[in-house]
Amino acid sequence: MTFGAAGGQQMGSQARVPSVEPAVLLVISLGGGLGAVMRYAVGLRWPPQPGQVPWATFTVNVVGCFAIGILMILITEVWVAHRLLRPFLGVGLLGGFTTFSTYSLEIRRLLESGDTTEALGYLGGTVAATLAAVWLGMGVARLAAGTAGPRRRGGRR
Repeated sequence: MTFGAAGGQQMGSQARVPSVEPAVLLVISLGGGLGAVMRYAVGLRWPPQPGQVPWATFTVNVVGCFAIGILMILITEVWVAHRLLRPFLGVGLLGGFTTFSTYSLEIRRLLESGDTTEALGYLGGTVAATLAAVWLGMGVARLAAGTAGPRRRGGRR
């Protein structure tokens, strides 16, 4: 089943969007819904305070990046994963759980309220912490799987 084609012409030919299996769309949707509900629940339990870093969103993004680091190592280097596991967990669940849009909106709100130091700290701190979380998650997964060690170019040992 094909879900459309790109709208423009490129050098005389129409660019095509690759077809997507309905099962993949279904697991992404289910995972995304579950992840979004999880993020919403965290926000309800830990609402942002005016003029302060929104710690719930920061934590959700760091935890989600740590989890994606673990997941990617497990499904690319350790397991032979079911073909729907990555779309469900990676794109759906963790994509729905983490949030770049809320992060961006919260930076804007902090800037508009005059909390420039908090906004810039949140901006840079989130990027640094989420990158570190992915790296740490990958390291933890490799260590737990017994595959830690020097990596060669191309991801193979």
